[in-house]
Parts: sequence; C-alpha cells; structure tokens
Amino acid sequence: MSRYRGPRLKIISRLKTLPGLSKKTPNRIQKPIKKKHSKPLKSSKYPVRLKEKQRLRFHYGLPERQLLQYVRIARRAKGSTGQVLLQLLEMRLDNILFRLGMALTIPEARQLVNHRHILVNGRIVDIPSYRCKPQDLISIKEKQGLRNIVKKNIEIFQKDKMRVPPHLNRIKQKSQYSGLVKKIIDNKRIGLKINELLVVEYYSRRV
Repeated sequence: MSRYRGPRLKIISRLKTLPGLSKKTPNRIQKPIKKKHSKPLKSSKYPVRLKEKQRLRFHYGLPERQLLQYVRIARRAKGSTGQVLLQLLEMRLDNILFRLGMALTIPEARQLVNHRHILVNGRIVDIPSYRCKPQDLISIKEKQGLRNIVKKNIEIFQKDKMRVPPHLNRIKQKSQYSGLVKKIIDNKRIGLKINELLVVEYYSRRV
C-alpha cells in the first residue's frame, strides 16, 4: 500500500487523534452505525489490532510495506519488540523535526527533508527515514524564507503548549533554530497513545 494522500480528516474521524498526520480536527463526530444481525457475531481481536496498526501507520505516514520492515527489524533486536518498534519510528529524521516543532506535521517535515532543506551534522540529508543517533545536530539551510517558516511553526508549537521531549533539545542562535538529539527516546515519552503490542500481534504471522 502506498503512502496515503487522501483526505486526512476522514482518517482522523475514524482513528481519532493523529497529531503527526494533521493539526485539524473534524467538526462532526461520526456515530457508530448499529447493524442488525440475525446471529450474534463472534468476538474477534483482529479489528482492534488492525485499528491500532492503522493509527500507527497514519500517524508516522508510512506505507504498509515500510512499517512491516520496521516490525521485522524490531523483532530481530534485543528487548521488547513493541518498544523497539516505537523507538525506531521516533528516531526517524522527519519525526524528529516534528517533535522539535520545526514542522507542524510529519508530512510537512518530510517535505522539508525531500527538498534538501535539512542538514544533519552539517551535511544535507534528503531521506525522511534517516535514523538519527545521539549527539546528531539537526539544522536548517541558511535561507531567510526557510527561517521564517520554521520560526512560525515553532511559535504555533509553543502557542499550543506543546513541549520538546526530554531526549531532544531545541537550540536558538540569533535567528537560526537547530535541534540536538541527546539520547534514544524513552517509550514512555512518545506522544501517541497506542498499544504497540497489538501492532506486533497484528504482524505476528507475517514476520
């Protein structure tokens, strides 16, 4: 499945809050449709697992194949597969920009990276999935237009009373903003409330 490019509010109304996908919220709240069945349906965990997987995928803006690859990597690593999976996703460059407030959504952060506006340790990185490491310094190109965009995003970020997580540090030098990755994120600090174990269970037969 390719990256989703359709209406975002439709997804949010179905999967609830997805801060990485969009800052907007649907005006109407969709009520669940009650269907009449002649026989009682058997309870199944599959729809619950599917919904959690979809929330994770749409929040980080990943194609199905890429998310599956992350699950496989997490499964081979030491520690809890679910926690390692969330750490891998949180340390992506596009997500780091979003968490620093330099971009209001992950799709916006991905656009900055794709257009070669982002530097990691002084070198241009144009791969949104680039895995950041502790002590990586993330900065913006020396362009006035870019500075204004990032400055505006950070002002909105602060106005919404959002905070930079403890594993990151946003630095301001004159009119230039940059960010430092201090350490690997603690899974308790992840902004999205999700049951990662259900996601791992969803993919259990495919990895």
